[in-house]
Amino acid sequence: MKLWSRLTLLLVACCSLPALAAEERPNIIFIMTDDQGYPVVGAHGHPWIRTPHMNAMHEQSIRFDRFMMGSTCAPSRAGIMAGSHSIRNGVTHTIYERERLSLESTTIPEVLKPAGYTMGYFGKWHLGDEDAYQPENRGFDETFIHGAGGIGQAYPGSCADVPGNTYFDPVFKHNGQFVKTQGYCTDILFEATQSWIGSVKDSGKPFFAYLSTNAPHSPFVAPPEYQEHFQQLGFDKHAAGFFGMIEHIDHRLGILFEQLEEWNLMDNTVVIFTSDNGMTTQGCGLRGKEGRPQKKLGTDAEGNPMMSYNAGMKGLKSTVHEGGVRVPFFVRWEGRVKEGRTVEKVASYLDILPTLAELGHAELPEGVLFEGRSLVPFLFEENPDWSDRYHFQHVTRWKRGANPDDFKWKYYSVRNQRFRLVEGVLYDMESDPGQTRDATAEYPEVVTEMKERYSKFWDEVRPHMVNEDVPLADEKPFHVDYRAQKKSEGIPLWTSP
Repeated sequence: MKLWSRLTLLLVACCSLPALAAEERPNIIFIMTDDQGYPVVGAHGHPWIRTPHMNAMHEQSIRFDRFMMGSTCAPSRAGIMAGSHSIRNGVTHTIYERERLSLESTTIPEVLKPAGYTMGYFGKWHLGDEDAYQPENRGFDETFIHGAGGIGQAYPGSCADVPGNTYFDPVFKHNGQFVKTQGYCTDILFEATQSWIGSVKDSGKPFFAYLSTNAPHSPFVAPPEYQEHFQQLGFDKHAAGFFGMIEHIDHRLGILFEQLEEWNLMDNTVVIFTSDNGMTTQGCGLRGKEGRPQKKLGTDAEGNPMMSYNAGMKGLKSTVHEGGVRVPFFVRWEGRVKEGRTVEKVASYLDILPTLAELGHAELPEGVLFEGRSLVPFLFEENPDWSDRYHFQHVTRWKRGANPDDFKWKYYSVRNQRFRLVEGVLYDMESDPGQTRDATAEYPEVVTEMKERYSKFWDEVRPHMVNEDVPLADEKPFHVDYRAQKKSEGIPLWTSP
């Protein structure tokens, strides 16, 4: 689709919401977990996890059952934040300065703020730790974040969190100032989000709260009572921590919904729940690229092996198979969106920004390419017009200094409604959702078309890989600024207002 026609389609969509008057801009809460993926939700058939609040949201929402993210953390976040593919926004890794969202990119706040929204970001940012790339300088009014891709991480270059940071009593960066907290990281992030919502809910302006938990990313440290439960069942410590972190997130979801009910916000607040990529290999006890559900996680009380569960999919995080990119995507809007409907159409993280824009009656800036489509028609129509399209994914993550063009035909996939092409191998996802049979010989014309579309996509985005050759920063901003603040004024204790 040509640029002008794509922009026209999206701009028209922003004015096509018959169920919502222009002056009724809903509040929006966007919740994204880290490395959870699609399988580890009780409502998705997981045999051990207890997620009553995720399950309830599943029943109370429109759920997009074939929703695709990127294959790893920063690329997914870039696509969400800018509404176009991560490569087009300079993000081709999670480290080495290649996690930095291009300063030329248009962000969600730049779209929603002109429509009157106040914006808050909480948790894992992972789109650049240098000052210019931080969320307070990308349009957010309130920020409460950690650095790098996880609490306590540090890598060559600028990508690093506060030195020595841990999941219990962590230091966060609150509106540019480091603060010490007391408690478990997930509790703190939910409390910070809810406190901010409480402070802005009566302002007369709609709010957008983006809550991006670092859990259940490694290290797999859950509050003891959540982890011990799975250890008692016989799981190894990694799986017990991973599952325990998810059950604790579920617990906090329940508290959040109770608070929203007390504030009488549910009827004018859209709540979205998702994850950033497929399930992690470490957390579910699996190793290797294929991610087959065959690894023993532990032994139950009767001595029977407990095997990993991947919802019948091939692949995990860091692959472009279905299991590497498929995630839950629930949209709840009490009293406005019909509950319990499942959308089988393939949708993606690139659709999030256009969807938020239409919900908020925000105009998309002219001359900016947004590759996704608004999903709002599915919220109010049973069978909206929806033409098929191609979704392009690439693991990227080549070694520093490598030529990206050497990886054009490696670690890539193309997906439409029926087929997934992975490195030249075609799978019929309708008849073979587990990707067990090579359908390349049956549909050679599909393979040819997908390869041609992908090649054109790569050639378009290749010039936008602006972070490939930049030198690694000599300093880590979170280290330098934390030590300077600690020396000059100290690190104050943050408590929930």
